[in-house]
Amino acid sequence: MKLSLNWIKDYVKIPEEMDLSRLAYDLTMSAVEVEGAADLAKKFDGMVIGEIKEISAHPNADKLRICQTDIGGGDIKEIVCGGINLYEGMKALVAKPGASVRWHGEGEPVVLGETKIRGVKSYGMICASSEVGLFDLFPFTDDGTVADLSAFEFPAGTPVADALGLNDIILEIDNKSMTNRPDLWGHYGIAREIAAIYNLPLLSFEPYLPQAETDFDVEIKDTKRCPRYVAARIEGLYVKPSPFEIQSRLWRVGLRPINALVDITNYVMLSVGQPAHAFDSDNIKGHITVRRANEGEKLLLLNDKELSLTSEDLVIADNESAVGLAGVMGGSKDSVLPSTTKVILEIANFEALGIRKTAARFDTRTEAATRFEKAIDPERCDLALSQAMRLFADLYPQMTVTGFRDVYPVPLKKSEIDVSLSWLQKRLGKNIPNNEIAEKLSRLGFETSFNADLMHVVTPTWRSTGDVSIPADIMEEVARMYGFENFEASPITTSFEGAVNQINAELDRKIKEYLAFRCGMREVFTYPWMTDEYVNAVLQNTDGILSLSTPPSPSESYLRASVLPNLCKAVSENLRFFGEFGIFETAQVFGNDFTAEYDKRELLPSERKTVGGALTADFDKTEELFRKAKGILEEMPRYVHMPPFTFEQTEKPVWADNTVWLNIVFEGKKAGNLALLSKKTALDCGIKNSAVMLFEIDIDTLSAYPSRTNTFEHLPEYPVAEYDLSMLFNSAVKWSEIEQVISETDKTKELIQNVIFIDEYRGKQVPDGKKSVTFRLFIGSRQKTLTSGEIEAKANSVVKKLSKVLDAQIRS
Repeated sequence: MKLSLNWIKDYVKIPEEMDLSRLAYDLTMSAVEVEGAADLAKKFDGMVIGEIKEISAHPNADKLRICQTDIGGGDIKEIVCGGINLYEGMKALVAKPGASVRWHGEGEPVVLGETKIRGVKSYGMICASSEVGLFDLFPFTDDGTVADLSAFEFPAGTPVADALGLNDIILEIDNKSMTNRPDLWGHYGIAREIAAIYNLPLLSFEPYLPQAETDFDVEIKDTKRCPRYVAARIEGLYVKPSPFEIQSRLWRVGLRPINALVDITNYVMLSVGQPAHAFDSDNIKGHITVRRANEGEKLLLLNDKELSLTSEDLVIADNESAVGLAGVMGGSKDSVLPSTTKVILEIANFEALGIRKTAARFDTRTEAATRFEKAIDPERCDLALSQAMRLFADLYPQMTVTGFRDVYPVPLKKSEIDVSLSWLQKRLGKNIPNNEIAEKLSRLGFETSFNADLMHVVTPTWRSTGDVSIPADIMEEVARMYGFENFEASPITTSFEGAVNQINAELDRKIKEYLAFRCGMREVFTYPWMTDEYVNAVLQNTDGILSLSTPPSPSESYLRASVLPNLCKAVSENLRFFGEFGIFETAQVFGNDFTAEYDKRELLPSERKTVGGALTADFDKTEELFRKAKGILEEMPRYVHMPPFTFEQTEKPVWADNTVWLNIVFEGKKAGNLALLSKKTALDCGIKNSAVMLFEIDIDTLSAYPSRTNTFEHLPEYPVAEYDLSMLFNSAVKWSEIEQVISETDKTKELIQNVIFIDEYRGKQVPDGKKSVTFRLFIGSRQKTLTSGEIEAKANSVVKKLSKVLDAQIRS
């Protein structure tokens, strides 16, 4: 949020000697985070009012003119300009050499210098408003129009910042720092804080006192959603520009001036933080009603967005239809129009939660909604009404108020909190006298009384909408007013009895490191929702999947229940550019079993940490792809220091190929799946001509070893022979069975140190129902160097064992 320091000074007289950096620091430490403070006038350094004395044709360009321009003190400079609205006696905005402008209002700022334009020397530039960032204050429709400042009665040479009143400091406030401070969403609220910090007087508003309430009716049908509604019918108006000072203030803090009637409502909102709206009274049929919308009721907003409303939406309506979306935006046909001569001024208060849900439902974020959803207090309507009616009276002296109604059935009750003084002093770590506590709280508008160890605090209305509600909130107010920097640091007494080894918390990081650095896969990040198309293709059933009440788009309505749909979407999109790749993602997945883990009042869906991966290749490399994926998972436990996975075929995933699939088992429990994406699922995902291996593992089911289990082994002292064998096995025989039989031939590993898989072959040379498996034996002794005969004998014993147990044959 942007704030004008000059505007703040309307309400609190900040000492002239106050250093800007100190003000920003004190505000940051005590109230809101000041992200920056910019001197607006510096943007206009080197820019002055220039009076055009004489205009002549350019000898070498039909569209250019040579302007003899007085830039102050009779100093006449020759400036070449292509403006279409130039005239002698015109006061123009002149940027002298050294000033920064944007050519035609576009691109980065360019520093001007004296130059020749088509052979004629030109001093500086006569600027259009868009070239110096003033288009919203001096708009134009025709290209080539330069800024005409003749309406400002300043002599030539006057700096532009002085002539236009732009000597101001713009404070940039971090919105997040005042999310829970609805009282600070306006210049008056910040002024109130500054007054409290420095103990300065704060300007008060004279209340608006209507002569009498008339037969003008306002009905609130839902007082919970609308606690207060003030309406004033004002006549004797017409549409005209606002005074330049009002336009300038709106522009300085980021709003575009429109016309006097609209600018008044925006000015009030930025001033006191209370949104206001003006309806064209001629278009309001009957009286104002604040009600729930009818299901399917239509409303065309000011931004020409047509809404189909629900019964959860609150609207402002007349006797015929809805005329505005309460607290968010007015309707297009009932708001201020060029022909408006009388308005109904709305200053109301709406429930924060309802406004937040409605604004999110229709993706309509406005300045008004931003303030209402922070829970501003109903009493602020009085401040807004006072200022609005004063502005109407100043800008339209002939105006009359012909109708007024203030409906406020249940006035806001101030929060009252009892605080134990001993508890307060213990929490603060400092003994602050009662009178000092009372004085500091009184600056903030709090009322205090003391009875023994108890302090009774009554909060002001602007802090009674949920901001201050418990003793800890009072402690915070005392601490920030005392000054956080005034609390002495004291060491924390603690003892460390042993190392805190969060071994399972490291699994996620180690798995990502393994997949990225060891396996060459790329990590992807997707949204926590899923696209319906991929949900239907991969999961094929939405039972038990949470749907979003306000999805980011109509086609993304489900909360992530598995990482696989989003991975398949990423595969589909990347296959357009790459043929073979591997990607993975670790993310939370959400279940439909709700728990109140953190707060019994709030049920939240269960969350589990999951890792998923996808590997792609051509169809003719499917077997290689499967082995690569399985190898990645087999090696993962060793890298992350946890017990190994085992694989079995128990429950086929719905998205998997009928043959190539495995369940991943960890310590006897299913932890995930590894499978080839079926052809139907792949086509439904838009994946053609590629094989895709997917895996998904529930990280929360995994557990690391309690400590590193690495053991030291000597390098072999004697040679180890590598002996390759190729044997025929029945097609159903698994490598794990072969490995088991070999290990049984030498359980103590006295001679067979290791065995590894090399290759598997099926082809013309292999009989039907058989397969050729090639494996490598590592044969060696820890006692001596084996002879070739001893090596052959051990290899033959392995062959015999495999032949006997698995009916294997040496391949000839």
